[in-house]
Amino acid sequence: MNGAAIRILLVDDHAIVREGYRALLAKQPDMLLVAEAGDAATAYGLFRDVAPDVVVTDWSLPGQSGLELIGRIRQRDARAKILVFSMHQNPAFAWQACRAGALGYIGKNEDPETLLQAIRDVRRGRHVLSGSVAQALAMEKLGGEGWALEALTPREFEILRLLVAARTPAQIAKLLNISVKTVCNSHYLIKRKLGVGSDIELTRLAIKLNVVDLLELTDPNEPERDT
Repeated sequence: MNGAAIRILLVDDHAIVREGYRALLAKQPDMLLVAEAGDAATAYGLFRDVAPDVVVTDWSLPGQSGLELIGRIRQRDARAKILVFSMHQNPAFAWQACRAGALGYIGKNEDPETLLQAIRDVRRGRHVLSGSVAQALAMEKLGGEGWALEALTPREFEILRLLVAARTPAQIAKLLNISVKTVCNSHYLIKRKLGVGSDIELTRLAIKLNVVDLLELTDPNEPERDT
């Protein structure tokens, strides 16, 4: 790449994982890791301070998720270039991340070179999906059922995930910096858009569509953590 190296902000809540990324990026003459964070709040502050060329973020973060981080960053800078690097292969996650403003979505099962090329492409303003995610997205579109989730906004999708993870409206409101009334209104709209009449049906549908895994369902009294 001509010119200065791509300045990267890396966001992942696992220190060991960040260490691996750090070593990988250090070997690239066209890339420079300028900051890293383990949660969305810290990442947003660093974004303001260091103004990176590309933000590479995981979806699953403690507190606010990567989806919320994308929205906050894009509200501050509509030109921000964001790449999601996640274990979630569900195409709904990629769809919502891109709707929120990410330029790319790469699965963590991909090889390192795929990630590096995605960073370069996102820096150039190109949209990127890794092969596994693109294939899942195509298959989901052909199947049709999972596209009920397309009707949800990114904020509604995040509220859905928190609802089925047993978060209370008050907890969700605090986590997303919105009012309890907004959460309750969104709860109603989500059920209507997905065509379900009860929270039990909503949870069953979320599990069926792989929005949340049974192992991810947590006790509401546990510390808040986005899965």
